[in-house]
Amino acid sequence: MNFANKISTFRILSVPFFIACLIYYSPQREYLHFIALVIFLLGVVSDAVDGYIARKSKSQSQAGLVLDPLGDKLLLMGAFIFLSQMSKLPLKFPLWVTFIVISRDAIILLGVLVIYMVKQNIDIHPTKWGKLTTTFQMLAVLSVLLQLGVSFLFWWIAVIFTVISGMDYVRKGFKTLYAVDNSRNNH
Repeated sequence: MNFANKISTFRILSVPFFIACLIYYSPQREYLHFIALVIFLLGVVSDAVDGYIARKSKSQSQAGLVLDPLGDKLLLMGAFIFLSQMSKLPLKFPLWVTFIVISRDAIILLGVLVIYMVKQNIDIHPTKWGKLTTTFQMLAVLSVLLQLGVSFLFWWIAVIFTVISGMDYVRKGFKTLYAVDNSRNNH
């Protein structure tokens, strides 16, 4: 396991602590809000660092192609779920924002499973839309964790990129399945 993968693993292992801080937070335990913010910031920074290290050291691996997005998804899904109606913070995500974020990821996961079942192989690479989505979802979460009055701007931008990237991944998934189907019909 290379160093970049260890950073991704750290991000995955930090998610339960992040969620626990959000669950057990109350105004009397404000320090948990601060700890959740620090854990999330470490997750954001580790996402940038592990990608940078993997590219610079040319140590990108199959494990990294799974661990890095898994770490992002677990951290972001936990944040959107536990910063929506379950949150005791005054400012929280509306349910529709959380629904859109989770629906996109569920659709992508189902698409990946279908493609894997058909091709018996999967080649996952993030797109520019996917990277922008992750960035703006992270900014939206940070804005809610910081309780910024302009958080709604961040979550609207995140939702727009979430929908665009979701449609892009679905389009690419159908293209991949169509290419597999055509190659079978030509033989």
